[in-house]
Amino acid sequence: MGLLGVGWMGRLHTTSYRRVRDHYPDLAVRPRFVVAADEVADRAATATGALGYERFTTDWRDVVADPGVDVVSITAPNHLHREMALASAAAGKPFWGEKPLGRGPSETAAIAAAAEAAGIVTTVGFNYRHAPAIVHARELIAAGELGDITSVRSTFLADYASSPGGGLTWRFTRAMGGMGVLGDLMSHAVDLVACLVGPVETVTAQGATFIAERPRIPMGATHFAVVEGGEAAPVENEDYTAALVRFVGGARGTLEASRVAVGPHARYSVEVHGSRGALAWDFQRLNELRLSLPGGPLGSGYATVFAGPGHGDFARFQPSMGIGMGYDDLKVVEAHGFLASVADGRQRQPGVAEARAMAEVLAAMERSFDSGAWEPVRPVAPDGEP
Repeated sequence: MGLLGVGWMGRLHTTSYRRVRDHYPDLAVRPRFVVAADEVADRAATATGALGYERFTTDWRDVVADPGVDVVSITAPNHLHREMALASAAAGKPFWGEKPLGRGPSETAAIAAAAEAAGIVTTVGFNYRHAPAIVHARELIAAGELGDITSVRSTFLADYASSPGGGLTWRFTRAMGGMGVLGDLMSHAVDLVACLVGPVETVTAQGATFIAERPRIPMGATHFAVVEGGEAAPVENEDYTAALVRFVGGARGTLEASRVAVGPHARYSVEVHGSRGALAWDFQRLNELRLSLPGGPLGSGYATVFAGPGHGDFARFQPSMGIGMGYDDLKVVEAHGFLASVADGRQRQPGVAEARAMAEVLAAMERSFDSGAWEPVRPVAPDGEP
């Protein structure tokens, strides 16, 4: 294993790899932590202690070039995704990358094209689709239990940037973050509804930046940091976006994402309505699925189904319903999917193809910001191509 970025997510990738051995003992792959990179030397140095890497470096290229590294985790800021992923693909090394894979749709498309041309397996961090309740929801929808899908609603609302004193980290700049809440949270919403219902066909969207300036903060600080005073600098991307969408199958939907919503810490939710039934899920109640089906215990209302053995990979973590899984467990499921793909060469979802499909929807939303019209979801050319 080679790690590119020793921040919170880099640490989580590492612990997730390590935990795969406990939850999936039948997988004949065992990770060896070879080298980790971070441009902040003190942070890079922690990789050889708490994280268990054999060595560290401040140049990520050393990791990709290392002959002892078979696969790579890309957990660095967005502006580094493209170069890191293309280098990994050129070296023939599978990678597990965090969404949105680049600063915008054209960079995501370039990464997808390079990985596919290299013939490597990939995983992209759309972790919410791995929640056992969501896996169960997807199976119900695919089996036709809800009937014809008519409408979908997904909201990804967070308050991590709701304070005007929240520091101007890389996430708020075009050069380093690219998109704002589109890439950070709307990417998850788009992937989640696509996973459950199918691809989006057309969109009309709006975006807004509600906090126009933020105090500068040292590079490497978390985007949860709030500071007093400091030199103000402009926020260069969107805080909020909302969209009406039409799905290929005829369903209609609404998608909303905000990083400045006062109140909800992480209200990441989805509702799906069909001609016979409906379901709803909220990350804040990760292990519960609200379900309304004909003949159910509440008639036409919702009943709560608790995640348990038989729902996704729940039994790998807990013995019975009522004992909940957590966010970190979803990343272990993701790590297993990546390592299993590496072991047998069979691409599992979500990989770069799903990231590219998500990016095409975001590109249509951005076009609609400017046109005010319905925009079709269409292929996006990799950056540098016409």
